[in-house]
Amino acid sequence: MNRYYGDKIETLKDIFGSENIRLGEDQLTVNQDSYPILDDVIILLQPGQYPNGLREKMGLVGKSNSKVSIKSDQEIQFSFGEEWRKYSEVLPEHETEFHHYFDLVELESLKDLRVCDLGCGNGRWSYFLKNRCRELILIDFSDSIFVSRSNLRDSDRCLFFMGDLTQLPFRNGFTDFLFCLGVLHHLPTNCLEAVGGLKKYAPFLLIYLYYSLDNRPFYFPLLLKTVTWLRMMVSKVKYRHFRSCFTWVVGTLFYLPLVGLGRIFDLWGSSKYIPLYETYKGKSFQRIRQDVYDRFFTTIEQRCSKKEIETLRDTFSQVNISEQIPYWHFVCRP
Repeated sequence: MNRYYGDKIETLKDIFGSENIRLGEDQLTVNQDSYPILDDVIILLQPGQYPNGLREKMGLVGKSNSKVSIKSDQEIQFSFGEEWRKYSEVLPEHETEFHHYFDLVELESLKDLRVCDLGCGNGRWSYFLKNRCRELILIDFSDSIFVSRSNLRDSDRCLFFMGDLTQLPFRNGFTDFLFCLGVLHHLPTNCLEAVGGLKKYAPFLLIYLYYSLDNRPFYFPLLLKTVTWLRMMVSKVKYRHFRSCFTWVVGTLFYLPLVGLGRIFDLWGSSKYIPLYETYKGKSFQRIRQDVYDRFFTTIEQRCSKKEIETLRDTFSQVNISEQIPYWHFVCRP
């Protein structure tokens, strides 16, 4: 029996909604379905969806797949697997960002709840929840789930899954609270519809989608159009050295000068007119480079206005949108 999950069988039964569960050393069987376990990560993906890093770990490089995942899936897995391999560390400023995202959540209320981090990346948000809830379920589509496992090595209340959020084999209502921050806008399907699709999993959701700069001066969206054009060009380049150099150059020549200019304008209370300043003031250069990577090396990027998010009130009984950075994160209840 797998050492890590040996005392979590009842939790696994509840998540999958089945009593017919068998746990081996390197495999979990649920009814007729078998899921490999590697480095304490339960692999829910079909073999054709395995990212290259996982295939290497499993010794499958060079072996053909019966079913190969679609191109958009491969690009998502590659970009975010590479991002969290490069920027794997949980940084001190992540804690401040965590509290910004969770300003609409009473953290004390999570104490006895099961919490799901959907699209967890390197696990930086779960890192600050690990001692605040009963159980944590971390799910990611890419090899970054192994980075999460490493960053949460000292916590015994986490369960790790490599899975596709659009087809999880879990029962409805498998978790008490689910958060999905900075993920759904990278899917090849409508991100607002994807939010609606999550309501079957939990009675309480916290979501962040890229916003359309609808509360900013007119030149912010114009600048975004230039950035989008550049992103569509450079996101096609897969070379690690190029991506590393690009994040350094853009961070040095654009992000840092704008943050510096924002400090000057802040003396007159006008820093809101300077792009990037509000988000990156006080951030380390490593943190800025990670966001440059995230901004420029994804082929899919959707953006939503506050008004568009408000349309979710047709799907959910309650949608509460924060007026604080990062705009416009929100909580909703079915």
